[in-house]
Amino acid sequence: MNAEAERIEALGPPDAIKETKYWHRLEDGRVQCDLCPRFCKLHEGQRGLCFVRANLGGKIVLTTYGRSSGYVVDPIEKKPLNHFLPGTPVLSFGTAGCNLACKFCQNWDISKSREIDTLADAAPPEKIARVAKQLGCRSVAYTYNDPVIFMEYAIDVAKACREVDVKSVAVTAGYITEEPRKEFFAYMDAANVDLKAFTERFYWKITGGHLQPVLDTLKYLKHETDVWFEITTLLIPGENDSDEELEAMTQWVVEELGPDVPMHFTAFHPDYKMLDHPPTPPETLRRARRIAMKNGVRYAYTGNIHDEEGQSTYCHHCGTRLIGRDWYVITEWNLTDDGKCKQCGTVCAGVFEGPPGDWGPRRLPVRLRDFPD
Repeated sequence: MNAEAERIEALGPPDAIKETKYWHRLEDGRVQCDLCPRFCKLHEGQRGLCFVRANLGGKIVLTTYGRSSGYVVDPIEKKPLNHFLPGTPVLSFGTAGCNLACKFCQNWDISKSREIDTLADAAPPEKIARVAKQLGCRSVAYTYNDPVIFMEYAIDVAKACREVDVKSVAVTAGYITEEPRKEFFAYMDAANVDLKAFTERFYWKITGGHLQPVLDTLKYLKHETDVWFEITTLLIPGENDSDEELEAMTQWVVEELGPDVPMHFTAFHPDYKMLDHPPTPPETLRRARRIAMKNGVRYAYTGNIHDEEGQSTYCHHCGTRLIGRDWYVITEWNLTDDGKCKQCGTVCAGVFEGPPGDWGPRRLPVRLRDFPD
């Protein structure tokens, strides 16, 4: 085996390596990755913090193209997206690695994986799209770890999905630079963006990143794309759940993004490197929801707790319950086929296609190898 073959072998299966374009060479011989604000500067054979992008032959390559940590059909509300094709199933998958280092990561076994063996199920983009269509999924979600780090693969899957009228959903922290951001979101139909907190202190101390690039992504999505997006904030006791921070965050959302962007406040449970923090009390989530609505957010939700009121959608004009939810079960539907309140005719912001789906709370693991090529 020659030296180049050995380098490729060390990074992963040769068929999983894909050249990328967001990088440049430095004068000292290293290569800088320009995909995200980390700007990792790598020697030959080195991986970035995300683990899946590496310097091979003086170029940045993706080392997990066509590989996944597994496929599951979920309810779209689990992403969470409450205003995008409610009740429909979504085929969800991720890869390995992440470009943030969140101490509270809830998917750390996937996002922090350093084992290529994690990527057990391989499939070309066309097969993912075909299987999603065959299973009756209205969309495919790039999730579990952040799809921006495997954007070449996600984009190719999204292109294949468009050919068969299947939508694409990005579940992302929005930690990406300007040019890649434009390309990535050009192929997404919807997104849920983690706004992990509203202080630089939290981002630097708890995630190893910065707040401003995430805010830039949110403003870009709102003002320069047609991507439907919703925001999720995991509230961690003592870290990002103060009245002051929630006031500032929700006021910023209304002022910069408008009142129609849904916000989800979800419960933390001790995990990964934050086992010393208590779970989020349900009242904290309800308090966050009240603050958001007081500041003009029309659609504010609680998550990871049983709270029908906090998980249902209401008309911001007349107060009618438009979509009743009990966890992931739709219990009430008072929208017209074009997404208006049946009581007063006010438009509910979102993407609606007639009656809701009836997928419910089911979680269906899928092995793509069970579907013949």
